[in-house]
Amino acid sequence: MTKNLYSLLAARFKDQLDQPCIETESGTVYTYADIERESARLARFFSDLGIVKGSRIAVQVDKSPAAIWLYLSVLRAGFVYLPLNTAYQRTELDYFLHDAEPAAVVCAPTSEKLFTELGKPVGLQHVYTLSEDGGGSLVDASRSTEAEFSVADLADDNLAAIVYTSGTTGRAKGAMLTHGNLSSNAQTLHAYWGFRPTDVLLHALPLFHVHGLFVATNVCLLNAGKMILLPKFDADRVIERLPRSSVFMGVPTYYTRLLGRPEFDRNVCRNMRLFTSGSAPLLNDTFESFRERTGHTILERYGMTETGMNTSNPLEGTRLAGSVGLPLPGVSVRVADEHDSPLP
Repeated sequence: MTKNLYSLLAARFKDQLDQPCIETESGTVYTYADIERESARLARFFSDLGIVKGSRIAVQVDKSPAAIWLYLSVLRAGFVYLPLNTAYQRTELDYFLHDAEPAAVVCAPTSEKLFTELGKPVGLQHVYTLSEDGGGSLVDASRSTEAEFSVADLADDNLAAIVYTSGTTGRAKGAMLTHGNLSSNAQTLHAYWGFRPTDVLLHALPLFHVHGLFVATNVCLLNAGKMILLPKFDADRVIERLPRSSVFMGVPTYYTRLLGRPEFDRNVCRNMRLFTSGSAPLLNDTFESFRERTGHTILERYGMTETGMNTSNPLEGTRLAGSVGLPLPGVSVRVADEHDSPLP
């Protein structure tokens, strides 16, 4: 039986393809049938180009439903997804192309010329564009491609993604994440955070980062639930949509900006079940002010690009300010001194 992450996700939504998966900022709704069809189409398109299992597909695009189809198509075909921060500039992109040697790049239309130029020295054959509104040369070129594709047969240790770290000890390094790693993390978080079929995720995180892609998106798809997809965080737009949501995942600055809005109160959060925070430390003042204003206690957790999520405050029980909680099921942690000796 294949260990392809896409198979795990598809097994959850295969019997409800007519159910909503994504609602955009404008109110357009896409179903799980759209996921199944469009990910198959793009997987077939790249395979027809001669791209083989294990090849890297680099992606630097704005957040959109089509960007999610693209991510899932890469998983489905057994390629390796290489998300690139939309803020990366020429020097960084040149390094990533030389280091990862992708078989194809999908970028914003404004970056097509740059990637074509940077790709020549590394033999990059395929550069396609995908715009925030779902257009671009990738969509045009794949429009007539048959939307039929069998999910690639993969093992747990087959690569699913390479995500570049921030490079705090030198140049950025590509963290190699397997299908088994991403599948395990999604299943653990889905269970530990008590996801329910009726949950609606308000998704305001970027898709080029572990938090927004492998935590928020993967867990929501594993739940076969609905996400309200915002192109970026905007406090007013979040407040407007929170009453129709039950889960929100954010970084500390999101919560400070929400607290800066006087209209952000208990009524706005009346249908919310869970607020989580990560990617940076949450200040005690923010933790306490949020609880006082909304009646909700933010669940802080901790992860790394290289590992996914490692620890979490509990869903049930006391959540401590300034703490990232206890090890998640299946995770072991230790505290060591400067000589790498374990401490009590």
